[in-house]
Formats: sequence, structure tokens, C-alpha cells
Amino acid sequence: MNSDVYRRVHVTEKKQGYMDDLLRELSEKKSSKLDEQREEAVQKQHSKGKLTARERINLLLDEGTFIEFGMLVQHKGMEMMEGKDAPADGVITGIGEIEGRTAAVCAMDVTVLGGSMGRKGMQKIERIIKMAKDSGYPVVLLMEGGGHRIQEGLDAQEFAIETHLTAFADLALMSGWVPLVCGIMGPGFAGPANFASLCDFVPIVKDGTMGIAGPKLVKAAIGEDLTKEELGGAIFQTQRTGMADLVVESEEECIKEIKRYLSYLPSNASQSSPRVPNQQPLNQVNPELLSVIPESLNRGYDMRKILNFIFDKDSIYELKPQYAKNIITAFARIDGRTVGIIANQPRYLGGIMDAAACTKAARFVSLCDAFHLPLITFIDVAGFLPGQQSELAGLVRKSGKLQYEIAQVTVPKISVVVRKAYGFAYLVLANQSNYQIAWPTAEICAMSIEGAVEVAYSRELEGVENKEEKRQELISKFRSQTGAIRGAEGFGVDDVVNPLDTRYLIAKTLERLPQHLPLQVPPRKHGISPI
Repeated sequence: MNSDVYRRVHVTEKKQGYMDDLLRELSEKKSSKLDEQREEAVQKQHSKGKLTARERINLLLDEGTFIEFGMLVQHKGMEMMEGKDAPADGVITGIGEIEGRTAAVCAMDVTVLGGSMGRKGMQKIERIIKMAKDSGYPVVLLMEGGGHRIQEGLDAQEFAIETHLTAFADLALMSGWVPLVCGIMGPGFAGPANFASLCDFVPIVKDGTMGIAGPKLVKAAIGEDLTKEELGGAIFQTQRTGMADLVVESEEECIKEIKRYLSYLPSNASQSSPRVPNQQPLNQVNPELLSVIPESLNRGYDMRKILNFIFDKDSIYELKPQYAKNIITAFARIDGRTVGIIANQPRYLGGIMDAAACTKAARFVSLCDAFHLPLITFIDVAGFLPGQQSELAGLVRKSGKLQYEIAQVTVPKISVVVRKAYGFAYLVLANQSNYQIAWPTAEICAMSIEGAVEVAYSRELEGVENKEEKRQELISKFRSQTGAIRGAEGFGVDDVVNPLDTRYLIAKTLERLPQHLPLQVPPRKHGISPI
């Protein structure tokens, strides 16, 4: 080998060796962040029956699709953090695919300083959220931890800068642009709850918690001594406040529910929801549907039975099923097309509309309109719930919120009057319907006949010898004027139909209506929603 050739080979070998050293160092650095190299922390998490943040991401995303951002990040080197290790600064962020569609993902790592949110970790969250906003990706946050990292927040020079972080502002601006999901995987007071408050869908594991502050801080601040479950446990947040949508038994189930929720929605508001193949004939509905509604107007029944007969098999996905049970809000499919359902539930409070039901329905209307899901309402309502408790709960304003949201929808809206259609509650639920039908069982009027007679004819009844007989006579007279056919004769409904035809009529009507309907709005900046 001549000297020139030897020199070239020798230099190449030296360069290769240099690169090998750098790659080895890089590999070691990255490996130290992985679960395999953090055995003690991982075992501690597993001993509690919990998954690690990386295991959660692996369950959520399609295999081999995750691209991580900020894996090598360390915490901001402050005096109070000296000597503390914080791999990836306690938060794992990146993009990947969920059933073939790109999504942005963030998972808090509770094995790193209790899942607290440090400055660098927040910058990672900020970056991935901004990428989702700019690119039109759904956002999935898997949250567990104690909120803001206190060690990094006790210096005004440092903490004041956090007002410049845009993660929360961007989430607010992304509302209605991309689906926003926050799974609460364990303790989630403070920061995790703040993120969840801006998301559309919040499933929570059964041992999870949410709230503005945890028990220790609450006791220190105002002296209340409460358990974490009393303050913000999963049951409390799903049944009492409606802050969370579903309680799930495990983290695996939580991730499964997130995937199912996203399957009904487009990736962003510029797209349409995925349509799935449907083999179920539109004109073949089980005749058992005809026996669901009892003959007595005062008897309850399960509206879910009706919905299951009409929509594609196993396609109904109810949101907030444990909150405001007198109203059902659910995604479903009909002929493979995603729709939103609002339905009174006579099993609870007779399906009457109270403040919680109005809040639940109003938010759902907004969600469906944002992502182009047609709205189908099934009406069996005795009105709005009167009384002092309703006034204290702000029913007037919250019913206004429901009116406000329904008045602004641009998606097709179909109403089905199943049984009772009383008063202003009926007018709100059926408002602006593009197609309104009634079943022969419908009774449409300003209020219950019995109540109307008591209010409007009380004086006449006082002077009658046989008061009860006269009362029943008046009730029978007015009830004869409230039937579905009479409503159609006045053209208050488009048609009275055989319940067995409802599935076909809804599907065919949706085929013939545009996805977006015009909305005449004055030249305002924006409306002011009744809160």
C-alpha cells in the first residue's frame, strides 16, 4: 500500500472511531432515560399496579410511530434542584399515530419528582401543543402528578416569566380546531386539572383525583381537612361536577376509551369524521321498538333502548353518563356516519331539564357543531325543573346557555318527538330543526295538562259541586288537542311517522343535507355566552 492510500485509510478509520465515540455517548445518554435503565423507579410504579409514562404512550400509539421531542432535557439548574435527577424533566412529549392518524402526545412521568411540572418540562408541553395547533393534530395529555414544581416556583425572578408560556392559551385557542383529550391517570390536583379544564374529553381512572389544590394545600390555606376523594375523587368529579366524563377501572381501559372517543371525530375541523362500513339495513328495525314506550305518560322507561334500536349496532358512545342522568349525550353512527345524540332520559327525574342537564347538553352541542357532527334530538321532556333549588343553581342562565349553543349550530339538526313535548324546554330542544318528526305517542303542549288545568281553571273549579269530575272533563278535553297528528295538522312538525321508519328517515335526510348550513349572524366580533 503506498503512503497516500495508507494515509487516507488511516484518517477514515480515525474519523469512524470519533463518530463511534459520539454515537456511543448519545446512546448511553438516551438509554439512561428509558424504563429499562431506571429499574428501581419502574418497579416502584409497577408495585402500585400502575404503568409508566412510556408504557402509557406505547399503549396509546401505533407500534413504531412515536417520535419523541426533548428526550435529553434536564431540569433548569436552580439551587433548590441541585443534585436532583429529572430525566426528560418529568414529561415525555412527541407525535405518533393513533389508528393511522397523527396525534400529539404528552405524558407526565410521576416517577420523576412526583410528576411535578418544571420550567423545561412546561416548555416541552408548550412546543408540542403549538405543533398540534399549527399542524391540525389532536392532542392527548396523559396526566398524573402534583402540578407546578414548587422548588422552581419560589423565586419571583423565575416564576414571573411563566406568564409568557403559551401552553394554556394555545389550548384555549385550539378548542374546536382539534380534539383535546386529557386522561387523568392518578393524582391530578393543580396543573393536571388545569389542563383537563380546557379539554373536550376527560376520562379518569378510579383512583384518580382532580382539583384546584390537593388536601395539604387546602388545609394550610383555609383549614378544611378533607380526603383527596372528598375533595376531587373520580366519583365526585363524574357524578357531582361533571368535570370528568368517565370513570374507568384501569389505565389500559382509560387509553382504550381515548382511542374510541377519537374514532368518532375528525383530526381537525377542516376534515370530516371517518365513516365506517355499515352492513345493517336502514329499513329493518326490530319491532320490539314499538313496545318500549309505556301507555301511561307517568311511567318511565329507558331511552337507551330506543337509541339502540335506531342507530348502528354497538355504535352508541355516551359521554358523562353518570352526570345529569336525566339527559343523554352520546356519539353514535347511523349508516356508518358519526352523529351526536341529545335525548331526554325518562328513567331519571322523568327526563325533565335541570341546570346540570342544560350545562351538559350545551357543551355537547358546541362539541358536535365544532367537528361537523349532525345533531339528533330525541324529545320526551316535561319542561324545565321549577323551584328554589333550580333558581339557586342558575337554571335560567344555564337554560339560556343551551339556547345560545343550539341557535348557533351550522350542522344539520333532526328532532324526534317521542312522547312529552312540554313548554319552553321542548321549544329549546327542537329549535331550528331541519327535519322534525313525531311519533304517534307524542303529546305537544305548553305544559302538562294536569298542571295547566290547576293553574288556568282554579277559580272555575272552586265553584263546581263535583270538582274532580269537572277537572277530569277539562283534562280529557285538552289532552285531545295535544296529539301528534294535531301538531302535524298545524305544521308544527314535518310529519308523524311509524317509529320503525325513524332510522331510515334520519339516514336519508342526512344524506340530502349539506354538512355545513348557513348561519345569519350580525357583524359582531363575537357573542357573549351565558355562563
